[in-house]
Amino acid sequence: MKKLSLLILGLSLVVSCGKGESVEELIEKGDLTAIRAKKAELSSLQSEISAEIAKLDEAISKMDVNSNFALVEVQSVSDSLFKHYVEIPGDVETDQNITIYPEFSGVLVDVKVDEGDRVQKGQILARIDDGGLSSQLAQMETQAALAKTTFERQQRLWEQNIGSEIQFLEAKANFEAIQNSVNQMRSQLAKTVVRAPFSGIIDEAFSEEGEVVAPGQSRLFRLINLKDMYISAAVPESYLNKIRKGTEVLVEIGATGTSFKSEVRQVGNFINPNNRTFEIQVAVPQEAENVKPNLIATVKLNDYTSEGAIIIPENVVQTNATGEKIAYVLEKESDSTGVAKKRVLETGLSYEDSVEVLSGLEAGDLLIISGVRGIREGEKVKIANSTL
Repeated sequence: MKKLSLLILGLSLVVSCGKGESVEELIEKGDLTAIRAKKAELSSLQSEISAEIAKLDEAISKMDVNSNFALVEVQSVSDSLFKHYVEIPGDVETDQNITIYPEFSGVLVDVKVDEGDRVQKGQILARIDDGGLSSQLAQMETQAALAKTTFERQQRLWEQNIGSEIQFLEAKANFEAIQNSVNQMRSQLAKTVVRAPFSGIIDEAFSEEGEVVAPGQSRLFRLINLKDMYISAAVPESYLNKIRKGTEVLVEIGATGTSFKSEVRQVGNFINPNNRTFEIQVAVPQEAENVKPNLIATVKLNDYTSEGAIIIPENVVQTNATGEKIAYVLEKESDSTGVAKKRVLETGLSYEDSVEVLSGLEAGDLLIISGVRGIREGEKVKIANSTL
């Protein structure tokens, strides 16, 4: 060690002076021979120092018994809640998403709403020219009033045994026939008025005033109510005993970045023979934002829950030559060292890089989670996170 110190001191002196001159002074002087001589002298000292350092490293390696131990990180095993989810695709739907068609042929004479308007159930959206039906109805109502008066008079006479029964029956039949015609005309005339079948938003308006529209051919409006949306998904029949009404569901909608927690509100009773699935409906909460009909969703159904479970990172589980699943725990010898011990595991379901351990580990075990590859049973290791 004394020799190394002298070498370092000598190197410092040589760098600062040579025949009373520093390296900078030699370079400034421009004497090539002197510069080369100085370089050779410094190189020789550097070689001697490197050799001494190598000897010191070798001695440290032999004397420090912990330096050759594998470096590992450990994690204390604890009980926790484990939930497993099965992921399936779904579609956002609503039963109140319809295209409104006219029920009467004619010219669209009055459109009362625009796209984006909120409307209430029964509100008038548009009117269609009735082609004179209202005038015909007025005439028929006049005839119906006269027929009613005639019938009532004949009824009073008949009750007083005045007149013939046939006169009474004819007046009654005439009144009822005209009244039925009036009701039919009113029903026909009502079809010229387009009303909202439920409360919602006018998402699209397809026709404009002045256009001729016809039943089943001309689209008028698209009406949507976003307050009762749900997600429909097809679940494989193998999960029939695990999924029921009220099952917890996590939903993610990639297109909008929306995610929320919900539950199954309906489970279908029919197994589709083509793909062996049954339908479920998942409620969409009112507070969920950016959710629109026909968006594609990822539905995560909670098909398994275990309380007080032992959960470990899936990547620490190894499989040996006999097919056993194993992991290593640490038996501490000091604050920084310990011995690796193999544990044979029985594992259950895995989800998101974690796996449930059914047997082989207990709460409080120090599980080796980093540096585990290549470790052998009984091997001494050094703890990187020595605070544990």
